[in-house]
Amino acid sequence: MKDIVSWLNSSDMPKVMGILNVTPDSFSDGGKFNQIDQALRQVENMISEGVDIIDIGGESTRPGAKDVEEQDEINRVIPVLKAIKSRFDVAVSIDTSKAVVMKESINEDADMINDVRALLAEDCLNVVAQSDVAVCLMHMQGQPRTMQNNPIYKDLIGDINEFFIERISTCENAGIDRSRIILDPGFGFGKTLEQNYKLLANFSAFECHNLPLLSGLSRKSMLGNLLNREVSDRLAGSLAGALISAQHGAKIIRVHDAKETVDTLKVLKAVTENK
Repeated sequence: MKDIVSWLNSSDMPKVMGILNVTPDSFSDGGKFNQIDQALRQVENMISEGVDIIDIGGESTRPGAKDVEEQDEINRVIPVLKAIKSRFDVAVSIDTSKAVVMKESINEDADMINDVRALLAEDCLNVVAQSDVAVCLMHMQGQPRTMQNNPIYKDLIGDINEFFIERISTCENAGIDRSRIILDPGFGFGKTLEQNYKLLANFSAFECHNLPLLSGLSRKSMLGNLLNREVSDRLAGSLAGALISAQHGAKIIRVHDAKETVDTLKVLKAVTENK
């Protein structure tokens, strides 16, 4: 099992997390990789393109998404996780909010849990506390079905930082060492278009917790609505968001377009090294 957080902190440049949705209904690539052979080919392709972490998701969290039963999510995620671990030397994250899926994934040597609900669901804190995996805590206002129905904040950045302070403290009290925690402010999860861009402009405000930050805005509606582009035509916007996130302190960039993102970050690295 890889020590994800130490690995992140030892690098000057962000790591690229490649999205592998083994779902029939994810907003960008639902149904493309929900067979093991297809998933493995995509993983091999992403690794060849320079991806550092594979993020497997078995339940869509797009606005309006239907809930998935525990066993259905296990049946989607675990065989793919086992196949990846048996064939590739790559860090694997599991995108889930269910304790039983977390436990099964940890048993199969997952390196990281990526939870859009920040371990708020029943028994999740306990499962992660009994392991040594890294965990990403994401901020979301509301729930996936309704999160985009008029989200309101008193102070967007302040409210999210208060949420992080509370969740970090709760994790520590449950036995999850601070050194295992990663934070994600949650682009598109209970934020308006304007709020999403304020989040991006102030991304470095979350560095105050001295924990690695994850940015996940690849192909999201904040890009489509601004640029008037369909999901398949949001590459330029995604790369711009990745670059800005990296310049503002992101340690992980979560993406659909691995090769192009890796190239973008290589250019940034060359510029940074030659100041």
